[in-house]
Amino acid sequence: MMKNKTLRILSLLLTAVFICGAFSACGGKQKEPSRSVSGLAVIHEPEFGGVYLKMTIDEFNAEGFEYGDSVNVSFSNGYKMDDLPYYNGYYTLTGDPLLIAYPGYDYIKAAINNGDDLWTVAGLSETDTADITVAEQGKYAEIQNARDIHYEDDRTLFPSDEVFANFRNITVGNIKEGVVYRSASPCDNQHNRATYVDALISDAGVKCILDLADNDEKIKGYISKDGFACPYFLSLYEAGDVIPLALNMNYGSDEFRSKVASGLAEMAEKDGPYLIHCTEGKDRTGFVCMLIEALAGASYQEIVDDYMITYDNYYKITWESDQERYDVIVRSVLVPMIRSMAGDDSLDLREADLSVYAEAFLKDAGMSSEQVEALKAKLVG
Repeated sequence: MMKNKTLRILSLLLTAVFICGAFSACGGKQKEPSRSVSGLAVIHEPEFGGVYLKMTIDEFNAEGFEYGDSVNVSFSNGYKMDDLPYYNGYYTLTGDPLLIAYPGYDYIKAAINNGDDLWTVAGLSETDTADITVAEQGKYAEIQNARDIHYEDDRTLFPSDEVFANFRNITVGNIKEGVVYRSASPCDNQHNRATYVDALISDAGVKCILDLADNDEKIKGYISKDGFACPYFLSLYEAGDVIPLALNMNYGSDEFRSKVASGLAEMAEKDGPYLIHCTEGKDRTGFVCMLIEALAGASYQEIVDDYMITYDNYYKITWESDQERYDVIVRSVLVPMIRSMAGDDSLDLREADLSVYAEAFLKDAGMSSEQVEALKAKLVG
């Protein structure tokens, strides 16, 4: 009897020892994994100026990294980047670095969002490697959750062709009705929207297109594809009434600004109605439309309301349906655009006369006073 009792006590003690080993200091909290990887080969990604770190997204996440974490990246040449947000999209402000696992990428990538080429900034070579460790778990989870949104490319899931194509007439500020439209691409059909946009701009009588996404080579590639079915766009392109700018999204760069200014100056030399588009009609289109809206006397709130129609069209995000996400998008996407245009981070955007800053932006970017006045005349009459 005593022997059995002794065996039971020993069994309980062994169980306790096992539990204490599994939990930190017997305190009931499981020990955090180190969550680090080292010795990753680096690959230059020159189109947008990033650095691929040779580990697939699935492999990296299997090491315990989670979207919204803060991470430290150290390169073997001594260059370090601390407290980077790890996202599955380009959710940082323009000019801010991040570690990104963008869907479709072969590997995770470190980059400066819409900024300078990290490969050059860090002074990297093909022989360098990278180490990554978690700095703080979930530090950027709020932005990750708010920005991790996706839309469908199936027309039947949308209430109208206009909503599906993200197509609308801009009438904020003093812009005349029927003068400027914005939309997804009328030529790049990767999201199945081009043919719908083409029909809509035909109905609207658009005479000139400011294409922010493409150059002539890309446009000719779309046209040569089997199944290209955008005849109205083609007629404008062949007539020389499509202005291709091939913008990136580094709206703080001199190149971006000068391209926008030259494109708007050329647009003002042609008759409207006008269409402004990029691929989705969201960010590059958002910036340029914000700029001309401000030039035409739109208030901060009018600009916000127009920009956020895109998020209603694509994602059904409105102030009423999802106030938290709505606010994060305005705060982290649109407001930095307006501040970049104004060039003053301390400006009270709600009270400012944004037309003054829009005009200064265009002149600083290369437009003459006469060209700015010609653009305003085309917009407001």
